[in-house]
Formats: sequence, C-alpha cells, structure tokens
Amino acid sequence: MMRILVITGEAFRPSEAEEIRLLLDEGAERIHLRKPQAAEESMRRLIESLPQRLYPRLTLHDHLPLAVEYGLGGVHLNSRSRRVPDGFRGVVSCSCHTLEELALHPEADYCFLSPIFDSISKSGYRAAFTLQQLRRAATEGLLTRRVVALGGIRPEHLPDLHACGFGGAALSGFIWRDATPAALHGRMKKIHAFNTL
Repeated sequence: MMRILVITGEAFRPSEAEEIRLLLDEGAERIHLRKPQAAEESMRRLIESLPQRLYPRLTLHDHLPLAVEYGLGGVHLNSRSRRVPDGFRGVVSCSCHTLEELALHPEADYCFLSPIFDSISKSGYRAAFTLQQLRRAATEGLLTRRVVALGGIRPEHLPDLHACGFGGAALSGFIWRDATPAALHGRMKKIHAFNTL
C-alpha cells in the first residue's frame, strides 16, 4: 500500500475544515494546507477550526512558523518557504520536478515529484515523465519509496505508481471536484480499493 496525501485547493472553502477532517478520518495519511495567497490570519483561522487531534497530520506550505506555534506535524519547502522554521521537529517535505532534483533534498522526509500525469485542475500542465522512464529511474535508485507522485493522480493510477517504486501519491484535483461529504467518502473508498491491488 502507498501513502495517500491530499493537497488543498488554493482558495478557502466554507466547509473546508469539515472536509479535511473527513478525509483524514477516512484514511488520508496527511493533508497539505497549500494556500499560497493566504494571509497568516486566514491560515490561523483554518488551523483553529480543525480538531487538535488532527494537527500532527497537517503540513503547511506557507507561514511555516505557525507549524511550530500550533504543533502541526509537517512543513513543505518551496520557492516561497525555503527553510525549516527554528524549533520545528516534525516531517519535512519538498517539491521536485526532475528526477535529478530528488537527490538535492536530503533534509526532506519525502519529496513530491510532478507532474506525473496531465493535471486535473491546472489546464495545460502536462505529464513530464513516462511510466517507462519512472520504472528505469527506480531500478537506478533515483526513485525510491521516499518519493510521492503528484499531478493528475486518479485512483486507477495507484497500482502503476506502486509498481514504478513510488512510496505514495498526492491527490488534489480528483478530490476537490465535488467536496460534498458523500462525494468525498466515495472518492476515499475508490482510492482504498485501488491502493490494495
């Protein structure tokens, strides 16, 4: 089985806290709070609207010192947030867009590699790899279980991603197309069905 992570949409949603709770309760390992345009106060409101029991399974992409302040479990390094905040002792992740880049981040517990497939939510964001390239990278030791596939991921891709050597998959567009509780429950059920093959 692969780790299943979910990345939030950039805009805040009225029922987002409940949606995040549902996804974590239904088996997502971790939720990445990615709100690149958000003010710190807006991020505080979202964090405070979530049950504290879920804090260890949240990763911040921006305003990283809040992870220390609230005791959140993860920080994600990117072009806006380049260093781990002082005092942080949780999970560190980062984003990579080439296979070679994966080796440049030894500080990260895991790295996203993207885009693996054509994006669901970003028009024109096309796959950068073939499955054959990824399998070869795994045999060469470039692609390890520390790497999480991102970009256009759907449940039916999970068996191929596992076979290529990925340790996890991060989903966004597939999850947020319809975020009613029934739809989210159905999506997580479908993810679990393909993740056990």
